Amino acid sequence: MRYLLTSLLLAVVVLSSGCDPEEFEVCGDLVSHEGYDYSTVQIGDQCWFSENCRYLPVVSPSSEGSDTAPYYYVYGYEGTDVASAMSTSNYATYGVLYNWPAVMTEGICPSGWHIPSDEEWTQLTNFLGGDAGYQMKSTSGWVNNVNGSNSSGFNGLPGGYRYFTDFPNEGFYGYWQSTTESGSSSIFRVLRYTHQNLDTESNTKAYGFSARCVQK
Repeated sequence: MRYLLTSLLLAVVVLSSGCDPEEFEVCGDLVSHEGYDYSTVQIGDQCWFSENCRYLPVVSPSSEGSDTAPYYYVYGYEGTDVASAMSTSNYATYGVLYNWPAVMTEGICPSGWHIPSDEEWTQLTNFLGGDAGYQMKSTSGWVNNVNGSNSSGFNGLPGGYRYFTDFPNEGFYGYWQSTTESGSSSIFRVLRYTHQNLDTESNTKAYGFSARCVQK
């Protein structure tokens, strides 16, 4: 009887506190968001998604965009139907491309996670050292088999980006947003098939790039 009462009390505590024994506990576990389970990886003192964000509330063709309103794209998809975009192989492989206003909206990352600032990207590359790009690039998918080691577990894929009228550079480059601004531009990071490092650039907020979440 005492064991039964104790079990009931524990159940009440769990329910009242909102705890879930299946929730993310340590880096390396899966973290669920919007019906998808993301893999995670510890890199130095940071815990990162080891795959690109897939949050897709709406979708637009490459010909539509803005540097002030959020826009969401799937590489190579030129329609407006979310279900159709999510059924493409590029969505399965690369996730979603976001302009800068889109990565600044709520919903893209689960609770307790966020899109990294440029400073947080720098923390990552400082930990990995001079050949950070080689350690971050995936072991397949890059043009002419110029792949990386993925020793970091970041698994950076060459998912291209959304330009003003099309989707260029799949296989050659991978781009990731940061939350940091530079004047009227935004700062982002680039992996190139020709380089062993992770480059820092800034340009219009209208471009669509991949995104990752890092734990707060």
